[in-house]
This record gives sequence, structure tokens and C-alpha cells, in this order.
Amino acid sequence: MALRSARPARRDDKRPAGFWPLALLFALFVLFLYGPTFTIFILSFQGPQGGLTFPMRGWSLHWFTQLAEGLGTVDVWAALRRSLALGAVVMGLTVVLSVLAGLAFRKKLRGGSALFFVTVASLIMPSIVVSLGIGLQFRLLDDGMRALLASLGLDTVLEGYTTLMGLYTSALGAHLTWTLPFGLLIMFAVFNRFNPAYEEAARDLGATPWQSFKFVLLPLIGPSVVGVGLFGFTLSWDEIARTSQAIGDVNTLPLELQGLTTTVTTPAIYALGTLTTLLSLAVIGLALGALWLLRRQRAAAGRRHG
Repeated sequence: MALRSARPARRDDKRPAGFWPLALLFALFVLFLYGPTFTIFILSFQGPQGGLTFPMRGWSLHWFTQLAEGLGTVDVWAALRRSLALGAVVMGLTVVLSVLAGLAFRKKLRGGSALFFVTVASLIMPSIVVSLGIGLQFRLLDDGMRALLASLGLDTVLEGYTTLMGLYTSALGAHLTWTLPFGLLIMFAVFNRFNPAYEEAARDLGATPWQSFKFVLLPLIGPSVVGVGLFGFTLSWDEIARTSQAIGDVNTLPLELQGLTTTVTTPAIYALGTLTTLLSLAVIGLALGALWLLRRQRAAAGRRHG
């Protein structure tokens, strides 16, 4: 009796006919999406005689040195600090409000549907319209404040009064109209899939509501919370349209960068773009690191109680 071959039958690994056209389309899409970023990164390392286009004229860190010395009358580093501070505040508020809203909407609320649609409506409205509306609202508040100070006879305060618009008032509100809907949609999706049996088990074991949230709920939704925070910071970091009419008498880095494109005609503008891109990647790296730590802690806890 002939022995059968122990070698497994060969699988047919031939790719379908449509694989390569779709792969080529995806590669072209990635090149279109990230090609400008790579171009700016390369051109920022030109020599002192470099221009804004190819071909390259040497390699150096000359334009980064010039950037460190300043770009004319524009204080880029002050704008950078303002953007970082605003992004951090927006990130914190987006996380806190999104988590609280997700917890609240786990139960049926009177008027909850209308509140949800009003919140998400800001994603549909054009950004410049939102910015103009917030700017107009604060101008009306300024008129009311001036009238109030005049009626109280506070002429000294009235002379020094400028506007209520600012980084942490009107600009903060404008950015939250952009970041909060994303945070809410993420948390609603998370809580719709969340099994309340974990919290019920914690309550049966004597945990208080705060302990149940801190030691049971929060670790389970931790990766989603990190994602909401990342959304909040990155969306605020590069926002222009919603900030333009609501920032007041200071500028964030994207607004300064937009203004510099009309006055600075050297690769120093590319050096600034490279630094801001690297900063964004660093924030993303920190978020991924936080997710990795959360997974390790969850796995360690599972091994301890397994």
C-alpha cells in the first residue's frame, strides 16, 4: 500500500485580480495625504542659500537656527506656548465633559435627544460661521459690560477695559464646539457596548459609586478616554477657522503661521512646520504609550485575580 505524502497540500495564494489596482490606489492616496508633509520636512533642512522649492541647495540646520532667533516681529514661541496651553485646557475639558455626558446618557433623560442633536450640530455648521457667531456674541457682551461699568460710575475701570474675548473665554468655547462632539460620539459608542454587570459586581462587594468608577469603570474605558484626549488636543492644536474671529487680541500658532505665509519667503517657515509636526507626533506617541501602559496594567491585574 503506497504511503501518502506527509507534505500538506499547497494552498492557492494567488491574489485576486483587483488586489493590485486597489493597492496602487491606496499607495497614491497615502502619497497625496502625506507627500506635502514629507516635502516640507525635506526642504526645511536646506542650506543658507535654499529657497521654497526644489532643487535642494545644500543641507544644514541653518533655518532652524534662524527660527530660534525669531521671525521678524512675530513672536512664534509665545504663540506656541499659547497653543499648547489652550490645547491642554481643551483636552482636559473635552475628556471630563465627554465622560460625564456618557455617564449621564446611560439613563433616559428628558430632552436628551434634543441636547445631543444641538451638540453635534456644530459639526455640520461651517467653521467660520461658528467663529463669527461666537465673536458677535462676545461683542454684544462687551457692549453690555461697558454700559454696566458706565452706569456704576467706574470710569477708571472703563478706560482700561478692552474685551471679554480671549484665549480662555471665546477661543476656548470655539474650540470646544469642535472637539466636544467627537468626544461625545466616542463615549456614547463606548458606553453603549459597556456591560454594567462589572459595576453591579463591584457594588455587591461593597464598593461605593466613586470606587466603582475609579477601580472598575475607568480602567475599562481608559483607552477610549486617552483617544478622546488625543482628539481634543490635536483638533485644537491646528484649528484656524473657528479661532480666527473669536481669539481676541492674541493669536495661536496656526494663525501666526497662516500670517507668516504671506510675509516670510524663506525655508524658516518650513522649519516651523517641521517642529510643529514633530510636536504633534510626540503627543500621539505619548497617547500610544499611555494606551500601552493601560493594557499592561489590565493584563497584570487579570493575572493577579485569575
